[in-house]
Amino acid sequence: MKLKYIFYTAIGILSLSSCNDFLDKVPDNRVDPSTPDQLLLMLVDGYPAGNYARLCELSSDNIIDNNSPDENGVRYNLQAFELMDDEIYAWEDAKASVDVDSPSAVWETCYHSIAVANQVLEKIEQFKSEGRTFSGTDLEKLNAAYGEALLVRAYNHFILVNVFAQQYRGKELSASIVGIPYVTKSETEVLVHYSRNSVAEVYEKIEADLQEGLKYINDSYYETPKYHFNKKAANAFAARFYLFTRQYDLVEKYATEVLGQEALVSQTRANTYWGVSFSNADANKYAYVSAQSPSNLLLLPTNSTFWRSIGTGNRYGVNRDAAKETLYGWGPTWDDTGYILHPCYIGKLYINGKQDYGVYFLKLGELFEYTDKVAGIGYTHIVKTEFTYEETLLARAEARIYLGNIDGAVADLKVWDDSRKVLPANYPFKDLTKELIQSYYDDSKTYEATEYDPRPGVFDKLNIDEICPSQYTLTDDKKPFIYCLLHFRRIETIFDGLRWFDVKRYGIEVTHKIGRNRVETLTPLDPRRALQLPAEVISAGIESNVRVNVNSNSGSGKMIPYAGSYKVSNKQ
Repeated sequence: MKLKYIFYTAIGILSLSSCNDFLDKVPDNRVDPSTPDQLLLMLVDGYPAGNYARLCELSSDNIIDNNSPDENGVRYNLQAFELMDDEIYAWEDAKASVDVDSPSAVWETCYHSIAVANQVLEKIEQFKSEGRTFSGTDLEKLNAAYGEALLVRAYNHFILVNVFAQQYRGKELSASIVGIPYVTKSETEVLVHYSRNSVAEVYEKIEADLQEGLKYINDSYYETPKYHFNKKAANAFAARFYLFTRQYDLVEKYATEVLGQEALVSQTRANTYWGVSFSNADANKYAYVSAQSPSNLLLLPTNSTFWRSIGTGNRYGVNRDAAKETLYGWGPTWDDTGYILHPCYIGKLYINGKQDYGVYFLKLGELFEYTDKVAGIGYTHIVKTEFTYEETLLARAEARIYLGNIDGAVADLKVWDDSRKVLPANYPFKDLTKELIQSYYDDSKTYEATEYDPRPGVFDKLNIDEICPSQYTLTDDKKPFIYCLLHFRRIETIFDGLRWFDVKRYGIEVTHKIGRNRVETLTPLDPRRALQLPAEVISAGIESNVRVNVNSNSGSGKMIPYAGSYKVSNKQ
């Protein structure tokens, strides 16, 4: 494979006696850092500008097609923001865009960040081979750069493997599932072929980098720690990684490094967002992504038009069941408040063109960078709250359920629930208890499909034990708590892309109604759960993902033969 993107390489200055001053200079603008301070500065460029959220949200059950008929036969004739949205929503290969939010952008920016990390790690090795020694503050900075570079490399590969490969299924099954190239060296040649590692190999390498990097993370040398892998963000990443591998004891260990033994409502965004009334939209969106909020552990400024895609009256939006199960429906403690949504959203929800097209809030707020104010042109940005106190809290709650610590899990779920009740007015909220969860999320009951009751959609068939076999199984007594956990996670992580990862790791079946009469269903092991690699990457020689030849409304078409070096596992 040839990765046709910007990669940092360490090159020396060619010095010949006959060269003039021009030839004595580095022939391009590649960076050749020589001090620990320069390495730390270089890592500012190690965080991806691409935003995987739009791809993942469109693929998940968080967004619907407004052009499909509702239960009353009402449909619209709206245009997608761009053709890529049509392709991704239908789980087709995205060929229509290489712009921001596209598979090309995610692939390119993640591998660019990996290249930055590799450059830093290679320079540190070079310092050692040259016999350079550092002491005091310089040594601490060098170690901090080493730790951050490893975390950056691990994180970007983690995103790539979860977007462009099938879900991790344990060491044995994942050994036969094709993953992505795990790149550990800078490019020094124009044409380089990369082989795709198996998913098992990618996860092993991520874990190795993660564990080594955690030893050296040091917040002292960050001017704004929330924009770097600070200690809390690094531990939150570790908790998420082990959640995906179902090593729940380690999830609890690393999540507790972030949360403390007892989680606190004061560390959520209760007092910096949910409990605040904002005078305008700008104040709203800046508060959500504030580096001063204790909730925000890692902030990523991305180039993204995601808000324009679903927030400006276009074809796709958070509407109907997708809204009812996230932003615009009841829950166990707020269904008797007199509102059809959680009161924390009062004054914070906006509509997509008009009410019937869908809703959103300003987690998705766009920040526009003008390059020419007169012409009105520039770059669109969304600051992504990649790791938060609340998401880490829900990761620990999930781990505790499987570990059999139901009381501890309920305590964490209650902190999440209470964090959204800190409001200017009093509402008749219920108290979240073990008994309420067991009653509210009882899948043995029949629930009327009312307009605002999310439960018919919350009770998805969960196939996690088949997807990723583990010593920790999802028994019937744990199901009400997992239903509650996934419901809260879906609400908490909307617009982040993480619902798609939950759909994959739990093997949740998703159906997309497309246009007037097309219906596609994604079964637990459907090959389309791995997004197709960018077309230019495939053209450069890397094996493509296996695909389905869709020839029926069910989506169950004939498998296209896979010619790669790995076989894709469909073992149950």
